Amino acid sequence: MNTPRSVTPTRRGILAAGGALGIGALLAACGGDKSSGGAKSGAKSSAWSFTDDRKVTVSLKNVPQRIVAFTGTAAALHDFGIDDQIVGVFGPTKLKDGTADPQAGDLDVDKVTIIGNAYNQFNVEKYAGLSPDLLVTNMYEPGALWFVPDDSKDKITQLAKSVALTSSRVPLVKIIERYAELARSLGADLKAKQVTDAKARFEKAAESLRKAAASHRVRVLACSGSPDLFYASNPGVNADLMYYKSLGVDLIVPDHLDKGGYFESLSWENADKYKADVLMLDSRTATLQPKDLTAKPSWAKLPAVKAGQITPWSSEPRFSYAGAAPLVEALAKAVENARKVS
Repeated sequence: MNTPRSVTPTRRGILAAGGALGIGALLAACGGDKSSGGAKSGAKSSAWSFTDDRKVTVSLKNVPQRIVAFTGTAAALHDFGIDDQIVGVFGPTKLKDGTADPQAGDLDVDKVTIIGNAYNQFNVEKYAGLSPDLLVTNMYEPGALWFVPDDSKDKITQLAKSVALTSSRVPLVKIIERYAELARSLGADLKAKQVTDAKARFEKAAESLRKAAASHRVRVLACSGSPDLFYASNPGVNADLMYYKSLGVDLIVPDHLDKGGYFESLSWENADKYKADVLMLDSRTATLQPKDLTAKPSWAKLPAVKAGQITPWSSEPRFSYAGAAPLVEALAKAVENARKVS
């Protein structure tokens, strides 16, 4: 994710506490026999250890069987074959109509307990009630657990060990490889057909994008819209954009980045600052989409908008081959079909 939700000024989640229980009560709620809470039968009995991207080595007596994760993280692990071990999620999981949020990928959202469906909705009491073995989430800034509220972080991290994987400042494919390492440690078979087929599709898509970028030299701007601001995103920090740029996509680099370096905030009057042939528009449910932007005169005047050269952008990609392949394919198609308009 490289641009903020309209309610948050930076990537770092400045989130409220997720419950009123005292830490003693929460720890008590999390105690007891974890095997009685629906834990997977035949749980692995061997010791488990994993060093995350905080350089923290997390060790447990057994392979974790009750995992709670950020929704996109859970979806990525699911793509690698981790399924029954995921008992809870937090983050965008269900839309208003009850269907799965795109960030949930192929995860069965009716099968897991939703700890919180949005920013500032991490229910600590519900989390404790799941008797978690492990919490897993992304890390966009050093030490910051994505979607884990700062105000209740200390309570949450006392209830179970946590693993954080870097989600920015390194190319997409490197992060996918780290997710694969974590999934393998949790028992996933990386030689399973679903995994190898997804990897082959991803690699084919990457080659298609490389060829499209070489033959169609169009300028691309990754962007996001909110009611008050237009965000131009930085391919030097965002993992997916870094990867696309390495494949030859001519991504525009904003020259006055906000704190954190993820984007430049522009007033709508200045939305035309960067001349782009193609717009990759943030497709998250909390951001404005083309139908919402028709009322913005400056949006309608953008050359790429006039030419209909807008492609959806999943700015919080799912870090798996299965999750990323369709994104790379879509961008390859958009670049291949685009013409110079700026």
